[in-house]
Amino acid sequence: MTDFLTKELREGLAQARKLAAKRNARLRVQVGEETYPVLRIWDNGFSLDAEDAPHMRGLVDLYEGGRHKAQCLIIASEEDGDEMRFEYKRATEAHDSAPVDFVREDGAPVALIERLH
Repeated sequence: MTDFLTKELREGLAQARKLAAKRNARLRVQVGEETYPVLRIWDNGFSLDAEDAPHMRGLVDLYEGGRHKAQCLIIASEEDGDEMRFEYKRATEAHDSAPVDFVREDGAPVALIERLH
């Protein structure tokens, strides 16, 4: 079907698809104060829009909506059409509580409430 469309119309459709993907992206990467919508994500990396994405490397934070999902050490790997691909050197899952250094027993109380006399 794209064989019958003019070059301008094909470029317009490609821009509309890219804009829709940015709007629908729940994942975003934060570098300092700047944020960039993630177009695609896979096991060892993610991709951003090549026009907006800087040639970044180093430590970034990955968010899904408002939730901090991971902290990643990345490198820019390659530009693939309209996408800039980044690969993880390390991806550490973010937790909402600090890890404990002891074993929690099943059924143990969460807090101790003392009696007041």
